Amino acid sequence: MHNTKEESPTEIVLVGGGHSHVEVIRRFGLAALPGVRLTVICTDAQTPYSGMLPGYIAGHYEAADIHIDLPRLADWAGVRFVHDEVVGIDRHARTVRCASAREMHYDYLSLNIGSAPRMGEVAAADSPAVPVKPIRHFRRCWLDLLQRVCTHREPSTTIAVVGAGAGGVELLLAMQHRLRREIRASGRQPEQLRFHLFTRSPQILPTHAARVREHFMRELAARGVVLHLGVEVGHVRGGHIDTGNGASVDADEIVWVTQAGGAPWLRDTGLALDPDGFVQVEDSLRTVSDERIFAAGDVASLVSGPLAKAGVFAVRQGPILAENLRRASRGEPLLRYRPQRRWLALITTGERYAVVSWGPLGIAGRWVWRWKDAIDRRFMARYRELPARRAA
Repeated sequence: MHNTKEESPTEIVLVGGGHSHVEVIRRFGLAALPGVRLTVICTDAQTPYSGMLPGYIAGHYEAADIHIDLPRLADWAGVRFVHDEVVGIDRHARTVRCASAREMHYDYLSLNIGSAPRMGEVAAADSPAVPVKPIRHFRRCWLDLLQRVCTHREPSTTIAVVGAGAGGVELLLAMQHRLRREIRASGRQPEQLRFHLFTRSPQILPTHAARVREHFMRELAARGVVLHLGVEVGHVRGGHIDTGNGASVDADEIVWVTQAGGAPWLRDTGLALDPDGFVQVEDSLRTVSDERIFAAGDVASLVSGPLAKAGVFAVRQGPILAENLRRASRGEPLLRYRPQRRWLALITTGERYAVVSWGPLGIAGRWVWRWKDAIDRRFMARYRELPARRAA
């Protein structure tokens, strides 16, 4: 419903500063909607762009290069920014509850909070295992890991990565590239670094073409990475990894890059969730449980068909989500989000080199890295080089 000036504004609350929500904020800044007030609640003022994380780990980017200044973007867009963490939703009262005990009313709510680590009983309390998700926490953990490895005085350092999808393989190669450089600079031999890659799948990069897998198999072999294929990690305690087939590996550092799940607090909202704890949504990105709540990105699970947890989908959902939040506030029919059947993946190898993965194609080269770098920088510029706003 469209509000008059005498009425209270329609409150749209965005929970999280993920790839979909930054586009919602930008679009509302370009064309404000009279009678509607947007609020974004986020735990971090600087929200990371996942596509540039491997490049940051490898040392090609500074932290500022891969983060969007959310308060600045919100201020430009006329959106209220609240630095807090949402820990619950009261759907009857239409309020969100924050970790600070603050409660905020909404008329329409959107969730774009990514995923949470799902390590379950695998990792004990004394485990050094570090989950990559959420990314904002991993950056701090990575800096600590970098410091520990560079000051490690033992004859060798062993690093294990659990998960061999594109994220795990790319992250391992980025870490190896950076750590070898740092080790060499400190006077030690890079051969003192040992890497292990674990996956329960019989092959790495299971969702990519054989040509892409073969390229990375050669790359990993050339770099001395020990592969553990078809192996379920059973337990991690104090750096000791036990696998389901009885093998064991001692590692100084363990990084967890397997599939994450929905935030635990979502279970108490009464929203329909899929088996992994993600919020089930219609093609409009509206939740199947509540017409006033939307979800996008990793936290959303399309009931019409599962999507890979890839940033490209969150980016593409942003414009549809922005338009549907507008339409919902005006009582208009919603648009349908149609995910692409194939999506372009540009997977880096640590140095300034990358592989194109597109359907059956797998093409590698330094030009691919330059292409990816240009795409990523153009994406970030969208939220930094902000035009003058049009009047509402």
